[in-house]
Amino acid sequence: MEQITEFADRYLSRFQYIGMMDALEIIIISVMVYYVMVFIKNTRAWSLLKGVFLIMIFLLIAQILKMNTIVWIAKSVFQLAAIGLIVILQPELRKALEQLGKKEFIYNILPFDLGSKQEEEGLFSDKTIREITRACMEMGKVKTGALIVVQQKDTLAEYERTGIGVDGIVTNQLLINIFEHNTPLHDGAVIIRGDRVTYATCYLPLSDNMLLSKDLGTRHRAGVGISEVTDSMTVIVSEETGKISIAYGGALSRGLSAQELEQKLRSIQNKAPEEKEKKRRKGRSSKNER
Repeated sequence: MEQITEFADRYLSRFQYIGMMDALEIIIISVMVYYVMVFIKNTRAWSLLKGVFLIMIFLLIAQILKMNTIVWIAKSVFQLAAIGLIVILQPELRKALEQLGKKEFIYNILPFDLGSKQEEEGLFSDKTIREITRACMEMGKVKTGALIVVQQKDTLAEYERTGIGVDGIVTNQLLINIFEHNTPLHDGAVIIRGDRVTYATCYLPLSDNMLLSKDLGTRHRAGVGISEVTDSMTVIVSEETGKISIAYGGALSRGLSAQELEQKLRSIQNKAPEEKEKKRRKGRSSKNER
């Protein structure tokens, strides 16, 4: 009983000195820890974290039982282990920083526009949407696999360097010819910037999300992988089933119809100023006719 009272006097009495800033710090740290845990739960780091947690429990028991040799060895190894963890978790740390860096509030806070040029390059028209949809539906009928990445604000230059330059206007014939079996450009991904196919046979990063279905192949994992590290939208046509899927923001939507595919593409569409002006003129003329 005396030990409990002593513990309460020593530690619990400190809580009366907590101020508003201390409470704010506790809330901020709690939110940060929560989001870090949510992020690593879907990566390989989750299994590693569970292993580290078991080691910490073992060392705590060793400390209580006064196993001084084990504790000394652990202290010596931890200095090297910290560097080892950074090396092991390098892909996860890079992915976390990339996701943090592409948040929209950064563009709103900074006094200059970092992405205006990329936004202009990422404009695409209704015709491009129709051509992509038509090509995917045709390829789905004959079970021709396809991987089409539609760029937005984030640059894809890193992945374009792995491919072959095309620089052609987006048409369903061009896309079908690229992904036709046994053609030089059919293997890999096609990147679309604006209304043009810029590169083909591009290699994309594979997703390590453990929640993805085990029946998904490399093409689908590559589509999800690029959507996890950039704001692009990827259209995937399955070679096994002919079904069409969309990868966006790390999530995969499968078995889409032509109408659903068009809706998905329109959700990220940033139309060119000329096309917006045409729609305004049409709206004004229709009102005048009435």
